[in-house]
Amino acid sequence: MCRGLDSLPSTCLERAKELKALFGSLLHKSEHSITSQSKKNEKLRLNVDEPLKWKESFDKLLSSQNGLCLFRAFLVSEFSEENIAFYLACEDYQATKPSKQASKAKKIYDEFIGADAPREVNLDHLTKAITKENMKHPGQSCFDLAQAKIYTLMEKDCYPRFLKSTTYLEVTRKPKTG
Repeated sequence: MCRGLDSLPSTCLERAKELKALFGSLLHKSEHSITSQSKKNEKLRLNVDEPLKWKESFDKLLSSQNGLCLFRAFLVSEFSEENIAFYLACEDYQATKPSKQASKAKKIYDEFIGADAPREVNLDHLTKAITKENMKHPGQSCFDLAQAKIYTLMEKDCYPRFLKSTTYLEVTRKPKTG
């Protein structure tokens, strides 16, 4: 298995498989709700049109828990899951209490940006240098520039590939009538 797959929460992989199966079964039914699905799938609260909204914008994909899970699983298959992991770590960091920011900032920096980071993200030298300087006095905006660069990378590179992927195309396929 790839290193990225090991880092993906098993619940996310399971959810991605459930979503694929759920959307596949919905494609063969005429109704557009899943209220009759099993209890395991009831928590998903999806309709057939949800995946179509993910194509409208990268933000809509990221704001959907289901979309985020499928996108993350896609990134694992592309060996670039560290990008979404870093982005989400930054989102979590921004909500961290100031008293805990320094330790959390160090953990994020060491995991994704520092020399020999195990899940290093693709950042230019200047962004790395600015982020390293920010680490001297980590505040809420410590990773803003790096996060913005990774967001743009995913939006311009990974997101278009996701929209062309087999997984996405299967969940958006229209049911055959007749």
